[in-house]
Amino acid sequence: MDGLDDLRGKYLNGIGTAATEAALEDLRLAALGKKGEVAGLMRELGRMTPEERQTMGPALNALKDEIDAALRAKKAALGDMALNERLRSEWLDVTLPARPRRLGSIHPVSQVMEECTALFADMGFAVAEGPQVETDWYNFDALNIVPEHPARQEHDTFFMHRAEGDTRPPHVLRTHTSPVQIRAMQSQGAPIRIIAPGRVYRMDMDQTHTPMFHQIEGLAIDRDISMANLKWVLEEFFSAYFGTKVKTRFRASHFPFTEPGAEVDIQCSWSGGSLKVGEGDGWLEVLGSGMVHPSVLRAGGIDPDQWQGFAFGMGIDRMAMLKYGIPDLRAFFESDLRWLRHYGFSALDMPSVHAG
Repeated sequence: MDGLDDLRGKYLNGIGTAATEAALEDLRLAALGKKGEVAGLMRELGRMTPEERQTMGPALNALKDEIDAALRAKKAALGDMALNERLRSEWLDVTLPARPRRLGSIHPVSQVMEECTALFADMGFAVAEGPQVETDWYNFDALNIVPEHPARQEHDTFFMHRAEGDTRPPHVLRTHTSPVQIRAMQSQGAPIRIIAPGRVYRMDMDQTHTPMFHQIEGLAIDRDISMANLKWVLEEFFSAYFGTKVKTRFRASHFPFTEPGAEVDIQCSWSGGSLKVGEGDGWLEVLGSGMVHPSVLRAGGIDPDQWQGFAFGMGIDRMAMLKYGIPDLRAFFESDLRWLRHYGFSALDMPSVHAG
């Protein structure tokens, strides 16, 4: 047994003084490896008498476990020492400013769409959406637009290609978000109060028109709705949107989907070449509106003898131009980073709306 005590002391001292994991591994192999000293003593158990094995076997197993436990503890200690050394030598000053990174900006169209949505939501309007590729029926027929109407000609509307012999009804890139109103009436019925923002497409291109632009339309249907309700909604919206009290002026106009219909002007003035909304003696046309035509109500599955309502539509891009002083509509879609950085909004900016 004295030999086992010597062996224990030899390896426990060696483990205690080992400075690296490589040295520790050498000690493990020398003690517990297949050719190690403890393994050698285990093999000699077969040549011992039963009485000797009964004494030596447990002693060898206890020595093996003790050396193994010491090896594991020393390995963990060496790992902690290495980690502490790394933490001491490899450090980072977290108070230093980060490397500058260019941040993207919110496009004015997206910003204004959020502003308009928030304002109309405060008045109880829900948001409705629909497909941008529409059937000829939803885009024209259901809205009381007759076949000979100029909007249904190829010089004004993007019609989808049809292969020769394809007799399906024509599809178009929607020319307004009014088809969303039809779909909403069909799915929700009356009463209803929605806005329909989104992209629309028309074949036009100049300083104030582009082939693709954005609209937001509104629809409210109930039993006793009138033009007076329409006027109140629009004046509340414009006053909150521009942050000042805004008066409106209605001028009679014809739209196939309304009866009566009206163009809506807002009060404004021109001072020093800049537009100021809500003051002065001038007027600026901003949208079309009116009471929903009975034929449109029927197309939406609503009885015009029981229900009536108003609708309106305005260009989101134009509203952005008026509020933020953007002179040319075409710049909205040219992807000029200088323009976007100048007119864009921070991702953390809240929509600029005002209490009415």
